[in-house]
Amino acid sequence: MPAPFYMSHEQVLRDKQEFAEQGIAQGKDVIALEYDQGMAIVTQNAFQSLNKISEIYDRIAFAAVGKYSEFEPLRTYGIRQAEVHGLTFSREDVQAKSLANFYSLYIDSVYRQFDAKVLEAELLLMEVGDGNGSPNIIYHVYYDGRLGEEKRYAVIGGHAQELSEKLNELFRENMPLNEGIKLATQMLSELEDNELQPQEFEIAILDKQRSRRKFRRLTTDEIAEILKS
Repeated sequence: MPAPFYMSHEQVLRDKQEFAEQGIAQGKDVIALEYDQGMAIVTQNAFQSLNKISEIYDRIAFAAVGKYSEFEPLRTYGIRQAEVHGLTFSREDVQAKSLANFYSLYIDSVYRQFDAKVLEAELLLMEVGDGNGSPNIIYHVYYDGRLGEEKRYAVIGGHAQELSEKLNELFRENMPLNEGIKLATQMLSELEDNELQPQEFEIAILDKQRSRRKFRRLTTDEIAEILKS
């Protein structure tokens, strides 16, 4: 009688890690950074409706890289949870921290199930300050459920380390919006070794100066104007 097949739990996790990293590396990187009046999120995305950057709630944005069919349900669930919480309590009580914690717990539970496929997705949740002294916050949820808090900027994707090192050198506090966007788009273009066109970018901002809903998606014409300026 043949011996039953055996694989240690540690080996399963190592295989899952390699599989997830390979899947995420195939997606286009996302850069989130602060500017003087809020936060900007920039990525390369030629699709018109398969967005990688979205609004979750008044001051909260969501960005992801990896397999669309795996991070899109997380986005929609986050929107529902935020809406229910806002209606049950108040809009001011809805915070990115609780959503980031949920995403972290859920992704970790999938990652640690012996017979479950790991999610090929990595997430950012951004919450812009309200203008009354509260800071901008960026939460980073990894493919294995780890949860981190980033300062000033964050990058997800296969070139995250490379881009983060460049941002560490080039980023400066209180940049105007145009300067921040041009910095991010230039870095993404350099990865492709080609000058990307405005229609190839997906860009959104969390603008402190807007009234209740801070999220706004930039049009192709707006992106073209910024890159040309």
